[in-house]
Amino acid sequence: MSSSSAPRAGTFAIGGVLPVHRLGFGAMRITGDGIWGPPRDLAEARRVLARLPELGIDFIDTADSYGPFISEDLLGEVLHPYPPGMVIATKGGLTRAGPGVWLPVGRPEYLRQCVMMSLRRLKLDKLPLWQLHRIDPKVPRDEQFACIAEMQREGLITHVGLSEVKVEEIQAATRHFTVATVQNLYNLVNRQSEDVLTYCEQESIGFVPWFPLAAGTLARPGGVLDTIALRLGVTPSAVALAWVLQRSQVMLPIPGTAQVKHLEENAAAAGLTLSPEDFAALDAQGRADWDKQKRA
Repeated sequence: MSSSSAPRAGTFAIGGVLPVHRLGFGAMRITGDGIWGPPRDLAEARRVLARLPELGIDFIDTADSYGPFISEDLLGEVLHPYPPGMVIATKGGLTRAGPGVWLPVGRPEYLRQCVMMSLRRLKLDKLPLWQLHRIDPKVPRDEQFACIAEMQREGLITHVGLSEVKVEEIQAATRHFTVATVQNLYNLVNRQSEDVLTYCEQESIGFVPWFPLAAGTLARPGGVLDTIALRLGVTPSAVALAWVLQRSQVMLPIPGTAQVKHLEENAAAAGLTLSPEDFAALDAQGRADWDKQKRA
């Protein structure tokens, strides 16, 4: 895999002013099982992070809850001082009680603690992009949004994003700050956020699809995704990512892995252009799978 693969995916300007290559990296998987504790192969996880700049990947998404804290610590350890132009985006607002357990806490004092500790672990003076991991239903959302806006005014955060939200929630947040990114579940076979993606396109908001590699039955031997991948000489994951990238110009997929081999395979998606016929075939089959899931 040659260096500087990611730039071939083109760029998107977060908040209209912060350009990043559209194919990023999600740093959730550089942790242990259940996103808890250190990764099984710590040396390989470090090699993955060190490979990112060589591949031209300059948008890295993490969260204080990954590990917890492990992902942010490793990023600061391996990549700081960060290469010019590299954007480390992190999230706060979820607490961890054990492997696979995620509980939202949106009290203003806790959100402020999240930001201050992320700054320390990532070795930054200001967070380029901080995202509210979940809106806490037990705390009035305007209190959460007002706290975030205050931290932005103080210079602790440059840009603000939201995760797993509806259009109405984005609109409510914009009364307090400009929403630069939205991070929702989205992939070939999960289209529950189509309306959010459409809104993001209209408002020039970066859409960060988490779990972008899911492809359901499309990836099985002989399936649409598998057939296209074999014909193009790439992995099914690369085709799935190429579809996500072509789906919208505001899309910023962040596939994650703890293995260099998989990282390089995913990076190949940046230089892959699907024909209109292949894109349409994948889209149609993905929508059919999604409709089947909803009926089940």
